[in-house]
Amino acid sequence: MYKLLLLSFMMPFILFSQTENNWDHEKIEVIHVNGSHVIMDAERIYADKWAELPQPQFWRQIMKLAPDSCLVNVASTRIVLAKMSNKDWNSQTEVRKEIVRDSLRAAFNLDSTERIFVTTGKNDFYRFNDVYPTISKGVEVFEQQGVDPWYAQAILLIESPGQLKKSSVGAYGAFQLMPGVARAMGLTVNNSIDERKDFEKSAMGSARLIKRVCIPEAKKILVSHNIQFNENDLWFRLFVLHVYHAGAINVRAVVNKINPTAGSQDLIKAMWQTSAASFGNNSQNYTQLALASQIILNELVYQSGASIFDCLTSNSSTTKALLEN
Repeated sequence: MYKLLLLSFMMPFILFSQTENNWDHEKIEVIHVNGSHVIMDAERIYADKWAELPQPQFWRQIMKLAPDSCLVNVASTRIVLAKMSNKDWNSQTEVRKEIVRDSLRAAFNLDSTERIFVTTGKNDFYRFNDVYPTISKGVEVFEQQGVDPWYAQAILLIESPGQLKKSSVGAYGAFQLMPGVARAMGLTVNNSIDERKDFEKSAMGSARLIKRVCIPEAKKILVSHNIQFNENDLWFRLFVLHVYHAGAINVRAVVNKINPTAGSQDLIKAMWQTSAASFGNNSQNYTQLALASQIILNELVYQSGASIFDCLTSNSSTTKALLEN
């Protein structure tokens, strides 16, 4: 930490800018008959054309696809080549599956070395209607901790949406904190008490992790490559999410391998294509999932028929009047 502070004084002031602890310009209030919710908008995803990239579009399809179906896709680009039932695909021998892959490579003029994945639908896991009511509370807790609430929304949508499941490695709760990490962030986790189950405490632990570890480590990595950044930029937020998921050591390894000269959408796209240390396929997919889930949430909200207001102009009297009518 002290080394980072020293570096910040030694380097040009324009290298990075701090975030003001007010995100109202990015928040929208969604008012339904039975209540209101405050969430983060998806404007930058569309304005900066993230929504047009094949990777988030692919995962958007997977998140909405039933688990009895699958998409045959190009591993490097996630371009979909075919859709079929899992039963039909799994009924084939391994030899026949490879013949199908070869025929698709030929039909789409792909290199013979291009990997082709078969990805199963996951709408049974990504339960957006169930997780939606919790987003507003997550946004509130993160703001109370002085942390960008965009992270709360992103993590809630993809880690364990609307569920309380323990991962194979022991992560648990709405924000999927590991036991040791949760304890380090002030939560009680022992044989009789596991505060990761409590939404508010889990959110508080996640916010502290983002603030105390993920953002500072992300900055250190970028500073080491002389990369300028702004904490409100979407690419920076996605970069921090990679640290949250894969850890700083693995993110540093993949960035060192890429050796970027600037921070931008191109850096994140390069991370989707590059492996290093333990930064592999799951790590590459993480921010693709984050973007896809935000796109789906935006679609759900704007197709719901609810009244939607920019939080800079909305006020409590407006909300009360709409709910009473």
